[in-house]
Amino acid sequence: MQPTIKPAGDSALLVSFGEVIDEEVNARVHAIADAVERADFEWLVEAVPAYSTAYVFYDPIKASFSEVKAAIEPLLQVSPESFKGRLVEIPVVYGGQYGPDIGFVAKHNGLAVDDVIEIHSKPTYRVYFLGFLPGFAYLGGMDERIAVPRLEKPRLKVPAGSVGIAGKQTGIYPLESPGGWRLIGRTPLRLFNPGREPPTLLRPGDMVRFVPIDESEFLELYEAEWGGGR
Repeated sequence: MQPTIKPAGDSALLVSFGEVIDEEVNARVHAIADAVERADFEWLVEAVPAYSTAYVFYDPIKASFSEVKAAIEPLLQVSPESFKGRLVEIPVVYGGQYGPDIGFVAKHNGLAVDDVIEIHSKPTYRVYFLGFLPGFAYLGGMDERIAVPRLEKPRLKVPAGSVGIAGKQTGIYPLESPGGWRLIGRTPLRLFNPGREPPTLLRPGDMVRFVPIDESEFLELYEAEWGGGR
């Protein structure tokens, strides 16, 4: 599949593979965005990957749309293998007060709670892109055997670090916020920290593996990560 290029306002262009959610397409998107960033064009502001698209933001004073398009066209053939994200392990305490919906997930799918934990923690997930909240990673690769519908009435407060499932996707809330995903666990790691560089723990193109831990491990890691704060 060949991507298309079209304007996106007066200071960006959109490289698109269509409206698909596919790991191979996403790997190409990340490789293209990375190649554009590494080319370090003087007009480049940033390249932002998503599911099947990449926005290239540029300074319109330094280059026109046609000049930017001509510069990045040779990069569209870059191999997906040219970009490798990091493997990041995310410790998670499942169930109990940390994952109040795990019982529903198990019952809805005719499974035991231990099955849900095993199925959720077995795959390696791809970070398709970040959005919704600072540091919120849209992950691909969840086993459909634990898919569940969203809550009919979203919670007003979901604790930072909560791991949830909505439909066929799983994700981690980086900040306390409202949310309608079914909560199955919580990580003590701080996914968004404005005092850190970069502020987000996960980055587009990374691979994620969830590692089950117990409550005592959670509390120890939480203290180290958050210093006893909320």
